Amino acid sequence: MATSAHSFGRRPLRIPPLPCPFPNEINEHAAEVDAESHLWLAASSMLDGTGAIEHFRRSKIGMLAARTNPPVPRESLRLINDWYNWLFAFDDAFCEGELMGHRPSALARALPPLFDVLDRRREPAPGDPFGVTLRELLDRIAELGTPAQVDRWRTTVKEYLFAQIWEAANREADLIPTPEDYVLMRRITGATFTCFALIDVGGGYRLEAEEWHHPDVRALSDLACDLIGWDNDLLSYAKERGNDKARHNLVTVLATHRALTLQEALHEVSRMHNAAIDAFVERRARLDTWAPLPVRKYVLGLEHWVRGHIEFSLGSARYVHAWPTGTRWPQAV
Repeated sequence: MATSAHSFGRRPLRIPPLPCPFPNEINEHAAEVDAESHLWLAASSMLDGTGAIEHFRRSKIGMLAARTNPPVPRESLRLINDWYNWLFAFDDAFCEGELMGHRPSALARALPPLFDVLDRRREPAPGDPFGVTLRELLDRIAELGTPAQVDRWRTTVKEYLFAQIWEAANREADLIPTPEDYVLMRRITGATFTCFALIDVGGGYRLEAEEWHHPDVRALSDLACDLIGWDNDLLSYAKERGNDKARHNLVTVLATHRALTLQEALHEVSRMHNAAIDAFVERRARLDTWAPLPVRKYVLGLEHWVRGHIEFSLGSARYVHAWPTGTRWPQAV
């Protein structure tokens, strides 16, 4: 289906609440690690010009890392912060740009060097800042985690990179995906599982393969990923609407395929959020009857991610300032 514009209209929009019963915490090393990670990003050559560097500084990606990983030690937080910055920089350079973001064939040709870096088949080219920094991050993760944890992270990164081709193909075809396709692919395109794969690494413990793949753990991970993706789509809709018509946004997907007004679509995303929260709490209670301590720690990490992402988004100029004047913001959580 071709894209269609969804106007903000004359009436002020109301951002629906996103109730979240999970803990609201922040890492004690937040400010200093955010500053260090920003310097690392600025020196990496992944960003194009001082304007982009300043934009990232104002976005305070480090606050996302600190809110979604409140208990981890300083070294782990720095690693996670750098990885989040890599993801946001890659998204801006490869996924939202005209050169790659609307040309799936060009994007597909750009990915093999990154796969080679992840598999350690060859050294990154010196002039490839994304490859160079990806190799650095891979080495640092290997210092903290086991080979199995590194492989788990590498797998999720490859899935994320492949999924960007799907998004680029939709842009090239001027296509808005169906709700069913979008919900499935959003779990991969948002890179959230690459971050989940670092929860136990950063926390200094290990989920065994059978625990990572246990049906209860997989269901909770999917629900947390859905919540983060859908909440992000709701809160960032105004920003994304100005870029690529927000085609990869649940608000647009629902408004288009279910013939909803913008306000109705916002409320439907909120309803889906509430249902997912209820399902998470119910499934967590089932997990608590059998789960060992590392699994319970991981699930708490998922809860930190869901709540921390909401708190970060509500405080980020990257999202909030894009909404029109008069938008009503109730207590969101």
